[in-house]
Amino acid sequence: MSKIISDEHVEQTRKLIEKNNKIVILSHVSPDGDAIGSSLGLYHFLEKIGNDVNIIVPNAYPDFLGWIKGAKEIIVHEKYPDFSAKIISEADLIFFLDFNALSRIPALAEYVEASPAKRIMIDHHLDPMIRCHVTISHPEISSTSELVFRLICGMGAFELITKPCAEAIYTGMMTDTGAFTYNSNHPDIYFIISQLLKKGIDKDLIYRNVYNNYSEDRIRLMGHTFKDNMYVYNEYSTAVIHLSQEELDAYHYKVGDTEGLVNIPLTIRGIVFSVFFKEEKGKIKISFRSVGNFPANKIAADYFNGGGHLNASGGEFMGTLSEAIYYFEGILPELVPYLKRKEDK
Repeated sequence: MSKIISDEHVEQTRKLIEKNNKIVILSHVSPDGDAIGSSLGLYHFLEKIGNDVNIIVPNAYPDFLGWIKGAKEIIVHEKYPDFSAKIISEADLIFFLDFNALSRIPALAEYVEASPAKRIMIDHHLDPMIRCHVTISHPEISSTSELVFRLICGMGAFELITKPCAEAIYTGMMTDTGAFTYNSNHPDIYFIISQLLKKGIDKDLIYRNVYNNYSEDRIRLMGHTFKDNMYVYNEYSTAVIHLSQEELDAYHYKVGDTEGLVNIPLTIRGIVFSVFFKEEKGKIKISFRSVGNFPANKIAADYFNGGGHLNASGGEFMGTLSEAIYYFEGILPELVPYLKRKEDK
């Protein structure tokens, strides 16, 4: 396995873990598989070596991640605001996992800013914006969970990785690559998987737990989305899907029910860019996915106050759903240079 995290960062992290017992792991709003997987992977490791550890997330994680050992111990700030604020205030050391800006933990930011705790960031998104004592930031790595594995191994602690720790790390790696269908061509990923298999994980069962664990309402919501709410712009190799709050309510939406929907239009022949507009509390949340070298992150950053990875990004629009789609249709001609670049290659 190639070295990614510097020896200096590994040693700084080791010393901070050794010197500080009360540790809090924070992850971002609307936590996904990598947020929960990396957090629980680190949680199990730190518990194994004797630290007092808590995980706090701003709001609920998807039900299909609830099977991971330790998930039930995660503190959801939205449910327990006073308790989570108290835990942060008492922390000696705070880990920021899978995010790099306090805007990604809006309900928790004030407590973090007031905390005297040491800070460590482990993340794979561009342009870190939180000042930390240790910043482990590697956008070239496909998941934060992979970075957690690399950090543990860098500390010479592979033997302390338990099966639950390995399951959590694998889940994060799997979900942040669409079950290894994008951002997943580096050989190290598969070496890491081989090492996690040695810990006794059942990767096929993990796949079923995550991807074959949905409600009937979710399947019906999917059918409605692709039958009634999908636009295909063949001349721009682009597809759009959308859901209003009214539609989500009609299908008894629960957190995680729309996970992965944005990837499905990419299975249409010729489509290289997929966009999902979802109405959410006074704004439109937007997910972008692409294939090849089409820069989903640039479109997100340039037009929708967002960003992320080349093939997987997010943004938002302040307005109505119809206004957001109308605005997007207006920028479709701006995609042509990126499509031509793909053709040239």
